[in-house]
Amino acid sequence: MTDTPVTDLFIIGGGINGCGIARDAAGRGLSVTLAEMNDLASATSSASTKLFHGGLRYLEYFEFRLVREALIEREVLLKAMPHISWPMRFVLPFHKDMRFDSETPTSKLLTTFMPWMKGRRPAWLIRLGLFLYDSLGKRGILPGTAKLDLASDPAGRPLKAKFKTAFEYSDCWIEDARLVMLNARDAMARGAKILTRTEVLSADRQSDHWVIRTKDHATGAEQEHRARMLVNAGGPWVADVLHQKLGQNSRENVRLVRGSHIVVPKLFDHGRCYFFQGTDGRIIFAIPYEQDFTLIGTTDADHPDPDTAPVCTEAEQEYLAAFASEYFEKPVKREDIVWTYSGVRPLYDDGASSATAATREYVLTLDQAQAPLLNVFGGKITTYRKLAEAALAKIGEVFPQLPAGWTAGVALPGGDFPVGDVAKLTSKLAADYPFLTPYWTGRMIRAYGTEAWEVLGDAKTAGDLGQDFGATITARELDWAIAREWVRAGDDYLWRRTKLGLRLDEAQRAAVDAYIQGKAAQLAA
Repeated sequence: MTDTPVTDLFIIGGGINGCGIARDAAGRGLSVTLAEMNDLASATSSASTKLFHGGLRYLEYFEFRLVREALIEREVLLKAMPHISWPMRFVLPFHKDMRFDSETPTSKLLTTFMPWMKGRRPAWLIRLGLFLYDSLGKRGILPGTAKLDLASDPAGRPLKAKFKTAFEYSDCWIEDARLVMLNARDAMARGAKILTRTEVLSADRQSDHWVIRTKDHATGAEQEHRARMLVNAGGPWVADVLHQKLGQNSRENVRLVRGSHIVVPKLFDHGRCYFFQGTDGRIIFAIPYEQDFTLIGTTDADHPDPDTAPVCTEAEQEYLAAFASEYFEKPVKREDIVWTYSGVRPLYDDGASSATAATREYVLTLDQAQAPLLNVFGGKITTYRKLAEAALAKIGEVFPQLPAGWTAGVALPGGDFPVGDVAKLTSKLAADYPFLTPYWTGRMIRAYGTEAWEVLGDAKTAGDLGQDFGATITARELDWAIAREWVRAGDDYLWRRTKLGLRLDEAQRAAVDAYIQGKAAQLAA
């Protein structure tokens, strides 16, 4: 179709990398189309451990640049999204007789010169790591490391009595799937075209542009697009897109690593997270989750291929429960598990000997043999904005008049209020809508920030919000999610835009799905 308009960038993939690049590019004046074959954040980006963190354990692999970049980014991101991200203190219990089977570069170096240290992370080494963690990145909001006496600190109560001492440091929580969706919304507000449930069937490379053919899974319609440059941000499918959809011959590849998590009824009453070290050298987190639960994860296991849906296996469930039970006084049992989820991290294949040791660095490759192609390998959610800036630096080689980067500290939708003002905003919402319960009020602010007032509109009573689906879900909120957040099925809303699926029974979840699909069908018609 010769009259098909030519866009500057066509981005394949609606995870955090694709949506972050789309937002940055659209904000610099490029025309952008993004295609995601499923829902936004439907793969890796909704299956993280929900943390903005520097990656304390990556220091053992000498990944200082990655850790420093992530540490600095934490506070940049907090300022842009104080509704969906907030500071959290992490408690690292220490016991002098704990032994570890670790093969990290740090442990190998230590045992070369001090063989008696084999299998140990001594207190001085942990202190050194935490000193580096505090020092490598700038901190203006997050407090530094402290030492805890677990005999007197509330963090010690749920733990076994043998743990007398802990170190406490700062990182941040993030609502990962909402982060992706809000980047997509901001990209669209700046002119980007966001196509969900739209699969790229093929992309033909010409001398000066790409011809891309897509299929809309909702309608079955096929469409042709043209773009001056293609960005492959396919996440777990990045190599498949490169080799099969684009027909490119490249040696670049990804290592697919499955990370699984379990959710159990809450194991402690405070708001801090635990960082546990395992005898196998690995670590897990136990995190306060959705007020009434505890999230435990993650594992690192090689995954066969991206089209095999990741699931938390029975072995992984047993592993995580047993791991946590080494620390908690009350054992965690498999029958306690109320939900599990797994995601596949597409790490750049650096030939590491194990999934745990594989690099978390991102790699961007630009191919300008004909129409330019940018491939995005790896990355982590904390550094998504920096990855997008690095991608735009590569894209700038094709579009040399690009303006400078702009995203640092610029609020995402609903995040236009100061860090630390969540309580003030919550009180105002409660005063304006007195029929809301405290839980409901807090949930609305944490999901929508300043946009909570737009969602609730002119409602004077709960009945004004339409059908009640349970767990504070109303028809008005679902209508908002359908119209503004690309929600097209129950899972989109219950497990990605929110985690309210945890609070509903099967019949209630089915009712939410039926309502959403009915409204979505009306929109499609």
